[in-house]
Amino acid sequence: MRPSSRTQILEAAIRVTEKEGITSLTLESVAVEAGLTKGGLLYHFRTREELLVAIQRHLTEGWEKQLEARLGKAFAEATAAERAIAYTLMDMESEPRKADLAFMVESASDPELAQVWNSLVDRWVPVPSEPDPAQLELFLARMAADGLWLFEATTGTRLTPAVKDALRQRIAALTESASTP
Repeated sequence: MRPSSRTQILEAAIRVTEKEGITSLTLESVAVEAGLTKGGLLYHFRTREELLVAIQRHLTEGWEKQLEARLGKAFAEATAAERAIAYTLMDMESEPRKADLAFMVESASDPELAQVWNSLVDRWVPVPSEPDPAQLELFLARMAADGLWLFEATTGTRLTPAVKDALRQRIAALTESASTP
């Protein structure tokens, strides 16, 4: 089955971002990468901002699918701790992509993009509403996993497998202590 033109455009936009960075992401560059005319692209996305929001949704949908697979059950059937554990473990296992990082950074100055990303993260690992030790442990695990992901995404440094495994075990221990009654 052929992917839809919309999906083809979003994947092309991600490739442009991966290769050239988000500042090079224009309607023209995406149309060329997707093998479409600019008019064909404009049929689906009238403005760059509209395209950016659609890319952010596409990226977060990909994260959501990975999270649900890691969870191993329906989102609604999982406890808050199980969802946070799935997020933390998936975050530590995923390979950072330049496009994910670029769109997360872009979200810092664009409330509409931030809302797309924040709605995903808030469902999986919400900010603690009170200083409950279990909630704090899960949030710390999320912050540590996000930090590991960000370290690898921004430094170009690859940790040795032994060091990365040791860090994963330490971070996972936070989720285990939070999930035991």
